[in-house]
Amino acid sequence: MKSYMAKPNEIERKWYIIDAEGKVLGRLATEIATILRGKNKAIYTPHVDTGDFVIVINADKIKLTGKKLSQKNYTYHTGYPGGLRQVPYATLMEKNPEKIIELAVKGMLPKNSLGRSMYRKLKVYRGTEHGHEAQKPEVYEF
Repeated sequence: MKSYMAKPNEIERKWYIIDAEGKVLGRLATEIATILRGKNKAIYTPHVDTGDFVIVINADKIKLTGKKLSQKNYTYHTGYPGGLRQVPYATLMEKNPEKIIELAVKGMLPKNSLGRSMYRKLKVYRGTEHGHEAQKPEVYEF
């Protein structure tokens, strides 16, 4: 008995479109990360990027449960001394709601070059408009 190992040139990638309206951030992010990694396919191989492309629309209509909108902060460092910054999620939701989904998904992907290549297949948009009609994306329901 032999185990199947996917080869990068044999992988057929699909495009999926996910509507984030009314969805909870964490549950949406886990589903997106699963598709990007390719774990929803039978040919999943851990050391090969077998995932598909994901387009997320309506990122500004995502939900956060509990008091996360007012209490949760996005923390980053500028690289300069004393450069620790914190941005509340309420501010981030107004200015850049795409970043909230991107950060949640990026944290669920591998922290190496394979994870970076998977992350590049994620496209997040604030409204319903996106420029990927030519790829004929399928609506993904979960």
